[in-house]
Amino acid sequence: MIHVFTVNDYSIALDVYSGAVHVADKVSLEAIRLYEQHSREDTIKQVLETFPDEPDLTEAALDELLDQLDALKQAGQLYTTDEYLSAMEPRKDTSTIKALCLHVAHACNLACSYCFAGQGKYQGEAALMSVETGKQALDFLVAHSGKRKHLEVDFFGGEPLLNWEMIKEVVAHGRALEKEHNKVFRFTLTTNGVLLDDDVMDFCNREMQNVVLSLDGRQEVHDRFRVDHQGKGSYETIVPKFQEFVKKRGDQGYYIRGTYTKGNLDFLEDIIHMADLGFTQLSMEPVVTAPDDPEALTEADLHTLFDQYERLALEMLKRKRAGRGFDFYHYNIDLEHGPCIHKRLSGCGSGTEYLAVTPQGDLYPCHQFVGEERFKLGTLDTGITNREIQEEFSCNTMLSHPECKDCWAQLYCAGGCAANAYHATGSISGLYRYGCELLKKRIECALMLQAALLEE
Repeated sequence: MIHVFTVNDYSIALDVYSGAVHVADKVSLEAIRLYEQHSREDTIKQVLETFPDEPDLTEAALDELLDQLDALKQAGQLYTTDEYLSAMEPRKDTSTIKALCLHVAHACNLACSYCFAGQGKYQGEAALMSVETGKQALDFLVAHSGKRKHLEVDFFGGEPLLNWEMIKEVVAHGRALEKEHNKVFRFTLTTNGVLLDDDVMDFCNREMQNVVLSLDGRQEVHDRFRVDHQGKGSYETIVPKFQEFVKKRGDQGYYIRGTYTKGNLDFLEDIIHMADLGFTQLSMEPVVTAPDDPEALTEADLHTLFDQYERLALEMLKRKRAGRGFDFYHYNIDLEHGPCIHKRLSGCGSGTEYLAVTPQGDLYPCHQFVGEERFKLGTLDTGITNREIQEEFSCNTMLSHPECKDCWAQLYCAGGCAANAYHATGSISGLYRYGCELLKKRIECALMLQAALLEE
């Protein structure tokens, strides 16, 4: 399967199944597109008809071009076929768990109106996870990790720093488990930053492999939603803390993570603002909310959003050339090795390899399903008892998404997010089309950016 496209004057052909990316002129791009389905003679004829005013375009030149395409096909870099999806089967092993999202606080010191978690309470009462439940969750993960050595635990909320002392005790328990069971824990933390202090920063820099910091960009954008319970914006409180934290963190992993809504369709300005603040690891996600929400994104916004993503790629290229580049999460594509086939075929692992744990010790497929009672899988005490739901998640691969069969982006998204699909369509195997369109545009821009950097 071939996908041809043009972004920012870069004409590119992606060979889907090999991951090979070819930068071409407009004539070559059209020849690549046609030659996938047409004979040599028909391809030459149609290209000549499409470009009648190209003075150097002759049958002999096109014949030579097609020879080059044949050589690329022989080398496995063009017109490759599906060697993976046809052999794919539902996940058979649902007993091995590699990651937990610990909801250490179903409470928050901010009241963001667009919050999918209902200001951190997840449709329930405010609650903090006990130290005992946190330790039990790590014991549960080790007991169900099988031969997997590297395990992941994300401290999540609400706002996890509301339960900071508990987090420190649970991390210490994890370090003890590592020695006892020959495991390695990778701890991460997601925070709005209001309670960041020296103790938190120093501990995170010792123990957390990644920290996600919530910032929506420009002050007027951030403070529109990310306010405390008295309605005061949090920008002035958190930005100096984030800057200090990132400076102390050095080359360790972090992300500044923002959300854009109808109110800031010009989200590139927010990304630029965050880069100018000195942050180099950035992510900006589209809001996912009810269609009747005034901040919901609509089909009419797609053209504007596409333009923002294309301009973002150019801005990143310009800053990279100037020696002050930054990374954008969705543009991190490895052209040398291509997409991870296992991950793309099996999906994110929600409900099977990855579970969310509530403060009470209930188990859910992921953080976005917490509070949806029908998706409750069990508890830390009982283990997974709702096997029917787990089976539904284990079968939720690209095979359950017929729309993905002919999609060029299939190996970059694994069928999309089950939670987004459920909230948009009522089924985890449904298709969240809006998310598909944004993801495909991001991939095109990422490929364009990587190709441009490699050319240089």
